[in-house]
Order: sequence, then C-alpha cells, then structure tokens
Amino acid sequence: MQDLKWSELPFGYVRTPYNVRCTWKNGKWGEIEISDSEFINIHIAATCLHYGQEAFEGLKAYRGKDGKIRLFRWDENSKRLQNSADGIMMAKVDDKLFHDMLVKVIELNKDFVPPYGTGASLYLRPLLIGTGPKVGVQPADEYTIIIFSTPVGPYFKEGFNPVKIGVVRDSDRAAPLGTGTIKVGGNYAASLKGVDKAHKAGCGSPMYLDCCEKKYIDEIGAANFFAIKENTYITPKSSSILPSITNKSLEELAKHIGLKVERRPVAFDELETFEEVGACGTAAVISPIGEIKDLDTGKVYNFCPDGKAGPISTKLYETLVGIQYGDIKDPFGWVEILNF
Repeated sequence: MQDLKWSELPFGYVRTPYNVRCTWKNGKWGEIEISDSEFINIHIAATCLHYGQEAFEGLKAYRGKDGKIRLFRWDENSKRLQNSADGIMMAKVDDKLFHDMLVKVIELNKDFVPPYGTGASLYLRPLLIGTGPKVGVQPADEYTIIIFSTPVGPYFKEGFNPVKIGVVRDSDRAAPLGTGTIKVGGNYAASLKGVDKAHKAGCGSPMYLDCCEKKYIDEIGAANFFAIKENTYITPKSSSILPSITNKSLEELAKHIGLKVERRPVAFDELETFEEVGACGTAAVISPIGEIKDLDTGKVYNFCPDGKAGPISTKLYETLVGIQYGDIKDPFGWVEILNF
C-alpha cells in the first residue's frame, strides 16, 4: 500500500487484503465469511460457467475532507442487484445482507480508501453467481455472493475532460426484452467487439444504437448517454438500457438546479442539435464527450470546441462529486457516513 500513488491510479484492479462472501443453499443465506484469497473454488458444472447465471454491481466509498468514509446510494445498487437476480432466476440478496457485507468489506480494507483530494475512491464490486452444479439449462440450487474492493482512479484516462466516442452499428450490446436492463456479464461480453472497434478507431468507447432500426441512441459502452439542450437534461428511454444510478441521480440534480428533464427515445439525428453531450455511470461519474465519430460514414460531430466540458455538465459533475465526498450538503439523503 505504501507504494500506491493515489492520484495516479487508473480504473483497474489493485489487491486489497480481504473480501467477504456468503452462500445461499437449502433456501436461505448463511453467515458472512471473510476471505483473504483472490480465488474461488467452484464446481466445473456451476451454472455461472455454463448458463450465464452471473450478475454484478459497482459502487464506491469516498473519504471526505473530514477523514470520514461515505457510501453513496447503496440501496439503489441493492435494488438493482435484486432485479438482476430476478431477471436470470437467481436467489435474491436482501438489503440487510447486502449492506452488512458492504460495510464489513470497507471496514476490513479501510486503509485502501484513498485520501481526500486525490480524485480516487474505493470501488466495490458485489458479484452474485450460480455455484450449484447443473447439466441442462435450469437455475442452480446454490448461489454465492462475493464483495471485493479495489482503489481506483477515473474510468477514462482523460478524467473530466472531453472524450472521443465511436458509433458502432455492426454489433449490439443487448436486445429489447433481453438482459439489457439488468447488470449481467453477458451484456459486457457482447460489447467487447464494439469496444475493440472503437479503440482501434482512436475512440474511448463505442456508442450503441437501438438494435432494431439503428435510429435511436442506446448507451455509451458501459455508461448511459445524456445531452443538454435548451436548459433541458435529455437521456434515452429504451427497453435495452441498464438503469444507471448515476444517471438517476443526475436527473434529480438537474431538476434541483432548475433544469427540465426528459427521459425519452433520443434519435441519432438529434445529435447536431445538442449543446452538450456526455456519458455517465458509477465508474466515470460524468465523462463529457468532445467528439462523436460515425465509424461507418466517417462523419464527425464536434462538441466542446474549446476543449473543455460545457457549463451544465461541469455544474452537474461538481455538484454530484461534492455530495459524494461530503463537500456539498446532501439534500437528498443519498450519503451514509460510516462510523469506523
């Protein structure tokens, strides 16, 4: 830990001393177990390996100027994990167990919550998997939840600076009525080709359009899309988009600061009319988008002409981050201060 340069951390994996685990069998969850191992001993016929019974979450713990550790909207992550479990027929983790495991893993690894002012945070990854063996497509009769932690920096290496995005049409992340609205690994596996194509084109992430007509904006890789136009915060409504807790928070913040909010289908053809555009999610918070390149036609849509994020995106970002770190009063009751 002494060698960690907190302000230079990428968004990646750094080992922390402990993780916590719990197993569901015989119709109920057992006791929370503490482990110092980075590995899982798993049956070769586990349903997570063969039939994709796997879901995960991502949230952060922040150290404030006062030295206290804050947890942001963990209850929303708990609800989303329960929804994911429903979607692929896994045992649901109740709010109390989820919270107890989060608090325990943070306490065990509290020395790895980065210092205030470094721009870094402690990323928490709850992972729910089917560990019961089945040969034949059916739900498991045993499940395991693991929560591990790792200190991270910004998701995009640019930080809060404009990124380049590439429009991808030859692959889809998810389909309507599929698993796009739940946080399961298969969605991310399906996005890898698009991510690779975008990176090869010099872009930070792909933009996915709806998989039926390719007329509407869906997501930005692993993040939600938003736009600012005429004092309005606009974000796509779609049956294949993962509900982002950050995006939900930004919608509430936008209303709080006097913006109108529209969650609706967003036509790709509207891009030229937007004043600001960005990607948002737990990992990135907000990444302002400076350029969107259509990788099929070569057309480029330019935003942030001065190389800086727009004023509304900046205000939303600074306000949300200020709440998360405790620099700004939390009028919504989103933050829990941990007492250790």
